[in-house]
Amino acid sequence: MKAGTDRGSPAWRNPGGGGEQGPPPAAPRARGGLAGLLVGAGALVLVVALIAVALLRFTAWRPSLTNPFGTRTIDRSQPALLLSLQDLSLYKAATANLQLIIDLEKDARFVPSFIKGQRTLFVAAGSVDAEVDFSRIDKGAIKVSEDRRSAEITLPQPTLGKVRIDPNASYVASRERGILDRLGSVVSDDPDSQRELYQLADRRIQAAAQQSDLIMRAEQNTRATLQGMLRGLGYTRVTVTFTGPPPH
Repeated sequence: MKAGTDRGSPAWRNPGGGGEQGPPPAAPRARGGLAGLLVGAGALVLVVALIAVALLRFTAWRPSLTNPFGTRTIDRSQPALLLSLQDLSLYKAATANLQLIIDLEKDARFVPSFIKGQRTLFVAAGSVDAEVDFSRIDKGAIKVSEDRRSAEITLPQPTLGKVRIDPNASYVASRERGILDRLGSVVSDDPDSQRELYQLADRRIQAAAQQSDLIMRAEQNTRATLQGMLRGLGYTRVTVTFTGPPPH
């Protein structure tokens, strides 16, 4: 044994007899660590998904239990502000319920519709009332005979009220958009897209009501109502006439 040699440290010799060398290189690490981590993460996701499905099925079987993954709606609206009160003296004599389909198409010149343009089918449902304004009746509009058996009443011509669009029965049936319009809707949404459809439906329904027999029906109903009321009071002859400009 040579002097200075440590017995606890084995000397590594070169097989070719070239003297001592350092320790051999370390063995490469196992490559299964990353694969095992991925497998473990996938198993964890699978377990969570199975638990979620089990909870959903259990809550569906027991409706009394609250769905832990259910959505909720939070209404943060402010209370309604009363702007004014208005006295009315209108008699709604008849109502027209109408429905129409609006086919609105917008395109760009010299550009194919599948690139730029859109077409919307909108089903609109609304109603219009025919009203008689009793506040326009003057003092000479009601004439009663001396024997209280006959009466003559002159009323203003019935007029059409504002259109009321039913939002529950109105909806967009279909909408076709070009590529650019689809990309634009992703970046920013147009809040006025529905407003144009409702405004167009308002004008169309108003025009359809004017061309219908709604005014004539309102006159008939008003005349029958007043005649029934006055005959119940003892009048045997009741005449109701309407005056004023014809409705446009």
